[in-house]
Amino acid sequence: MPKHVVVIGGGIAGLAAAATLAEQGIQVTLLDAGSQLGGRARSVAIEFNSQVHQLDNGQHILLGAYHETLKLLAKIGVKEQDVLMRVPLMLDVRTENKSAFRLSAPTFLPAPLNQLVGFLFCNSLQWSERISVIKFILRLKKTNYQLNNDEVLEKFLQKNQQSGNVITLLWEPLCLAALNTPIKIASSKVFLNVLRDTFKNKHSTDFLLPKRDLSQLFSQPISSYLNARQATVKLNQRVKSITASPNGYMVSTKEAQYEASHVIIATSPVRLRNVIADLPKLSFVAEQTKSYAYQPIYTIYLQYPGSATLSAPMIGLTGGLSQWVFDRGILCNQSGLMAVIISAEGRHQKLTQDALALRVAQELQAAFPQLAKPLWHKVIAEKRATFSCTVNLPRPAHVTPYPNLFIAGDYTYADYPATIEGAVRSGIYASNYIINP
Repeated sequence: MPKHVVVIGGGIAGLAAAATLAEQGIQVTLLDAGSQLGGRARSVAIEFNSQVHQLDNGQHILLGAYHETLKLLAKIGVKEQDVLMRVPLMLDVRTENKSAFRLSAPTFLPAPLNQLVGFLFCNSLQWSERISVIKFILRLKKTNYQLNNDEVLEKFLQKNQQSGNVITLLWEPLCLAALNTPIKIASSKVFLNVLRDTFKNKHSTDFLLPKRDLSQLFSQPISSYLNARQATVKLNQRVKSITASPNGYMVSTKEAQYEASHVIIATSPVRLRNVIADLPKLSFVAEQTKSYAYQPIYTIYLQYPGSATLSAPMIGLTGGLSQWVFDRGILCNQSGLMAVIISAEGRHQKLTQDALALRVAQELQAAFPQLAKPLWHKVIAEKRATFSCTVNLPRPAHVTPYPNLFIAGDYTYADYPATIEGAVRSGIYASNYIINP
């Protein structure tokens, strides 16, 4: 039987897997339980005053270190400059209309000198704190950011002479942005893996901010790429069972059955347990993922008059609930629209959505007095946006005890937290086991 791969799950991992296989001329059928591809990286339409607004289910940040994601976009014909705004490393954190922390790496210097100079001249830190950060980074580079034993990130930073002020202004915002996990429980080892790739060269530290909604960035162009290579994409196909067949596997949904020589399961860990219910050799994977805790991401959209704008497309906030604000007028030509991100668990979860939007609007007005009262708001709460990236978290491998059956998803790429890059890499790696058995 010629290779026919059924990919279960149309999130970023499944899309990356399907595109990698289709590029090699392998027959692919992609099944997704939802009505829209993209998983947790998709756009949603909301209506206000008879106008439809296209919003993302979460404001995502990519990094210059996301090499596999950038290669995937290039492969499907998406030009970086058309869809992403590349911003050299610049952290601007505000509180009540003043700068609490500012870090900028000179673009005319090579790495790592540009990063070290940036830390040396960042404001709001005492000279001793700046030197401690530089020494810490140099120690990490000597060990290639490797740890023999994982431990809680906050304790690891304290052991390495990082003051409470440095942790609050620098490391905690980076931890929340990278791992979406509170620093008091986050994995040092995984955080350092991200730091290693981010500080690898001058452009790895760049922020890549989407200029289009996430569906236009990922799912729509990948779907077109798959269709052009005779791949089959089926939506609203919730997989009920996977069973052995004479030629490999039979993947059954309520509507149809699909015979496959190979299967890649690229669902979320929450959905995985139901999909593998008829595969007893994978019960240990079900037990691993059953123990996962999850972290939310709240995106609060506030529409201001069209003339409202910020001084930069992305600015950090401290001292309140809000963590990052994005000016989607600068990014996506959605004039006056601000997207505020609150990552990980916290007291904001106890508020109603209207009360949360009011609190965030007040924090924005305090930090940016030029902003008037918002015209409308929309809160999008992803309650299980990512798994908690905790110390020594068990992570399933791509290869399973079943021949020609693999698992993909950000939780299977053990070096990274739940990121787009981790999802892309997992899909590619699972596909490579089929391309080069």
